[in-house]
Amino acid sequence: MATNLNSLASAFRTISSSTGVVLLGAAFLQAAGLQSLTPVSSHDPSYQELLGRYCATCHNEQLRTGGLVLSTLDVGKAGQEPEVWEKVVKKLRTGAMPPEGMPRPDESTYDAFAGYLEAQLDRAAAAHPNPGRPVLQRLNRVEYTNAVRDLLAVDIDGETLLPADDSRHGFDNIGDVLTVSPALLERYLSAARKITRLAIGESDVAPAVETYTVPKYYQQEDRMNEDLPFGSRGGIAVRHHFPLAGEYVVKVRLQRNSRDYIRGLFEPHQLDVRLDGDRLQLFTIGGENHGRSAPIFSNNAMGDREQDIYERTADDILEVRFHTEAGPQLVGVNFLKETSMPEGRLRTRMSKYDIHNFKGGEPGVAGVSIGGPYDAQGMGETPSRRTIFVCRPATVQDEEPCAREVLSRLARRAYRRPVTDKDIRTLLDFYQSRRSQGFEAGIGAGLERILVGPEFLYRVEKDPANVAPDTAYPISDLELASRLSFFIWSSLPDDQLLDLAERGRLTEPEVLEKEVRRLLNDRRSRALVSNFAAQWLQLRSLRAINPDQDVFPYFDENLREAFRQETELFFESLLREDRSILELLSADYTFLNERLARHYGIPDVYGSHFRRVELKGEERRGLLGKGSILAVTSYANRTSPVLRGKWVLENILGTPPPPPPPDIPSLVETSEDGKALSMRQAMEQHRANPVCASCHNVMDPLGFAMENFDGVGSWRTRDAGDSIDSSGVLPDGTSFHGPAELQQVLLEGKREEFVATATERLLTYALGRGVEAYDAPAVRSIIREAAASDYRWSSLLLGIVKSTPFQMRRSREP
Repeated sequence: MATNLNSLASAFRTISSSTGVVLLGAAFLQAAGLQSLTPVSSHDPSYQELLGRYCATCHNEQLRTGGLVLSTLDVGKAGQEPEVWEKVVKKLRTGAMPPEGMPRPDESTYDAFAGYLEAQLDRAAAAHPNPGRPVLQRLNRVEYTNAVRDLLAVDIDGETLLPADDSRHGFDNIGDVLTVSPALLERYLSAARKITRLAIGESDVAPAVETYTVPKYYQQEDRMNEDLPFGSRGGIAVRHHFPLAGEYVVKVRLQRNSRDYIRGLFEPHQLDVRLDGDRLQLFTIGGENHGRSAPIFSNNAMGDREQDIYERTADDILEVRFHTEAGPQLVGVNFLKETSMPEGRLRTRMSKYDIHNFKGGEPGVAGVSIGGPYDAQGMGETPSRRTIFVCRPATVQDEEPCAREVLSRLARRAYRRPVTDKDIRTLLDFYQSRRSQGFEAGIGAGLERILVGPEFLYRVEKDPANVAPDTAYPISDLELASRLSFFIWSSLPDDQLLDLAERGRLTEPEVLEKEVRRLLNDRRSRALVSNFAAQWLQLRSLRAINPDQDVFPYFDENLREAFRQETELFFESLLREDRSILELLSADYTFLNERLARHYGIPDVYGSHFRRVELKGEERRGLLGKGSILAVTSYANRTSPVLRGKWVLENILGTPPPPPPPDIPSLVETSEDGKALSMRQAMEQHRANPVCASCHNVMDPLGFAMENFDGVGSWRTRDAGDSIDSSGVLPDGTSFHGPAELQQVLLEGKREEFVATATERLLTYALGRGVEAYDAPAVRSIIREAAASDYRWSSLLLGIVKSTPFQMRRSREP
């Protein structure tokens, strides 16, 4: 077995790309939407003169402003130097050049020049496509987790098995940073062993205890999630894998304050323990009197000894022993919700300090421990075992043919292609290395090899043998299937997608479009929300925010989670309903539960479940009114117009500011007489520094428009005792006041920039590499095609799937 595992190193080294030639046909140009471009002349004196008058003043051989020289270039040959001219187009389309205060042509001439350059660049790209050459791409942690789920019908916690992946260009699926170190390979080997035991099972599993905890500052005043029953309060629901049929013990521990007193024991409460929805036991806890109790806000004073012991150990009785079968099952623990409290009554929120010291209120679940198996009785049938063992050998002679079938089926899905005789021989060698321990042990050895093999861990694309070096060619149907499934599902292609690819039908336009829509309608497409949107919009940063409790005492874990759920549900609704991507900025609805609605000041929303709510005002519309965005663009103790403006520039307009210079002076937040300055006053002092002003003049107005939202997204009208001024003026003279007017500016004057930014982000995520200058014609083509449907999500996603960089690849250079 060790020898077989050592052979993996050579397998990793041998995965490389081959070379050859394929001519790009007119049909592919037509599919890319580039065949209808109008021819342009090779020389236009008026545009050459325009370049000399407005651009060459700075971008000449003497000044070389921004490292760019335009004075020596021929406008009529823009298609020959796309790296330079795409930069020019970008600056023209965003109105960034000529800079503020410099002469510039009238609007019609400005637009005509940009269109002239784009037409040349697009036509050159159609004649000589450059789809780029993605590097060998390893599955990232999320993709690995999803692939294991879809391959073996088993859920794993990827975060405990594998380290976090590096990110670049805003995403963690970028091929050139997804490297494999010796330490990571060891983690993959360990993960493969654990996953195999989980999927196949072991007959000699020793009893073990696994503990699941509830965040300490999560206030358990309502139903916690949809896996817990209606009428419940607080608690936790976990999907636990029971390795064998047998007896198990669930033990519940309740929340305590800083002196180890269990909270909420003054009145009796009922605690419900369930397995897959069936009640195991209903406990009553609290309400017992054994003498004088310590003060409700615990200090050094103590109560009577017996009462103290009770209040510290009352949850010792919360233990239930039960028998169950092997496999994943839902364990739910929650309190029954008291019906005496009127529905809709606003409860008093407690700060973290209160929670830390308070021992009154209602009890909450701190964690659940599940121990076992005891008196184990066998593995039985689980979803993963049914998926793996598609045959059962009746005799010794049947074992190897059955092993061949089992491993062949698994390898086909895992490798995303038909398996070869060499693949099967390798897997059977691993099977034989452990066959002496039993048929299932041998299958386990083969499965471990699949899970650590480069064929599974990497998305391999090989140049066909007949492709000349440095030549663009269409990728194969099987490679397209993998690109498509990892783009939309962050996981493996399913059998239907593989079957179509193996028959060479996936590249048929009607079939491809049908499959894209099928994948989007599948529940696994939610990966576009949890992976793509969460990274593009920086929702993952919510985990790290830590608002100052002195400034924001009522921020808690419930609100943190509500921020995330609101934005993800909002994004998912646009995707599922195939709405315009512009509604990310303009939608007049959101998703709220009672906690978040109260934070936003929106009445008549009760309960912990999220529901769609129409927004009566304009300030909360779209992404700019979401608490998640506002919180991740703030500091712990205050707002940050800079971070908020930078977020808009990067994620909405696609024009990130340059990195700040070194030794930036810190923000002065008080005047000379010690009076607190408003954020606008502090930033005005900061911008007085000419070094700072050049970038802040662009960022700050965007951020100030959102200044009515505090550091955790709550609406306010005053800052440091002064009325908030949320007005802003962009360098081009565009003025606005507040988030609603900023939304209108973005939708009316910057919509093309926003659509282009969203398309570039989608393309980056889809390709697993950064968008380069040679991708710009494809981006423009996608946007042109999507405009007819008002930029609906399906049109953008289909446009990316049909695009040159998604369907083609460049062969290795000689």
